[in-house]
Amino acid sequence: MIIYEDENVKLTIVNGGNFRLDGGAMFGVVPKVMWEKLIEVNEKNQIPMATNSLLITFKNDRRNILIDTGNGDKYTEKERKIYDFEKRTITDALREVGVAPEDITDVVLTHLHFDHTGGSTILKNGEAVPTFPNATYYIHTDQWEHALNPNERDRASYLSWNYLPLMENGLVTLLEGETEIADGVVVIPTEGHTPGHQSVLITTRSGKKFFYAGDLIPTSRHIPLPYIMSYDLYPVTTLKVKKDILLQAIDEDWTIIFEHDYDTPVGKVELNEKGKFQLRRI
Repeated sequence: MIIYEDENVKLTIVNGGNFRLDGGAMFGVVPKVMWEKLIEVNEKNQIPMATNSLLITFKNDRRNILIDTGNGDKYTEKERKIYDFEKRTITDALREVGVAPEDITDVVLTHLHFDHTGGSTILKNGEAVPTFPNATYYIHTDQWEHALNPNERDRASYLSWNYLPLMENGLVTLLEGETEIADGVVVIPTEGHTPGHQSVLITTRSGKKFFYAGDLIPTSRHIPLPYIMSYDLYPVTTLKVKKDILLQAIDEDWTIIFEHDYDTPVGKVELNEKGKFQLRRI
């Protein structure tokens, strides 16, 4: 799905596979009687989730930047049943738009949870190796350190074979703050979900702005301020960062890319008559 294109750059959303997560966990303190009106829920209390990665193609210098890599395909049959993983990977999605793994020059990882970095490595002869051998992988230093020593609360979200091979092959660049990695492509720390979570703001030469939110705002249903995941380690921090980002998004007319939204991958934000944030469809 191409969401923007000019003579310099093309932005394409590529879905690396759908899956399902617990609805209660996805909406935190918001009661089910409220959130179930917004989204489909199955008999296991699970809601549908996408893995919408963003491919940024710079036409003149043949640079292909990928943001997040989806679930990947390194799961047991038991894990597949728990999460209802679709048999589809980021490489399948890229192949459909004519991009080979070797063509990817940069990968920004918002964080290292399995549904964001699972496609960063693939199995060859039983060994995990980088999916994109020619790419530099950008990870926040705080997230890298946390992933090496996760706590009991979020340990299940970190699978080391998704990211250790990247460092072992010398492909990782650790970031510590706001960093421009290409013309108009700025990686921005957006704390709250996990230490070192980062989002990406893309500004085109014409001045249009696109914000890849990652798990700061995982779906369009999470625009209202109280709608924060139970997975967030620091929800009050998420709340503050999210409010600041949404106000800036309205002020500067950003298009937001919702990484986990299965039916509304992009949208804008506005304030309603009650002064609350809501989706503005485009």
